Amino acid sequence: MAEINEIPEAQEKSGEETGAEQNVVSEKPVTIQPSEVSKEVNKDARTWAMVCHLVGLAGIPVPIIGNIVAPLVIWQIKKDDYPFVDEQGKEAVNFQISMSIYGFVAALLCFVCIGIPLLLAVYIVDLVFLLIAAVKANNGYHYRYPLTIRFIK
Repeated sequence: MAEINEIPEAQEKSGEETGAEQNVVSEKPVTIQPSEVSKEVNKDARTWAMVCHLVGLAGIPVPIIGNIVAPLVIWQIKKDDYPFVDEQGKEAVNFQISMSIYGFVAALLCFVCIGIPLLLAVYIVDLVFLLIAAVKANNGYHYRYPLTIRFIK
């Protein structure tokens, strides 16, 4: 009588595997590809990129001017020092210009009664994406805003 652990000679000769062995062999380790992480490990570059996104909040007390000028100033000061800040600064400025345009259009539509919900939506979208971008930049990810018109390339 054959033992339980023995492989029948027919399978051994033909090189076939049992069902359980096939599952084990066919399972491959899953590798997760990281998103585009910056090759730049400099913490200062990541911090300045995060600040470039966060200064867009200056548009709350000073609309239109604060949210565009503040990221523009930070980007212009640090773009030559860090390529990561150059890229993220352009993104921040482009996004804030786009949100200002969307906000202006929504403000004009307030006369048609649809502008108030649109203005609120623009404000919420601006705040949410700005915070997401700041966190991603601080972690070293190359973040691209959605709904952005690329004025500066």
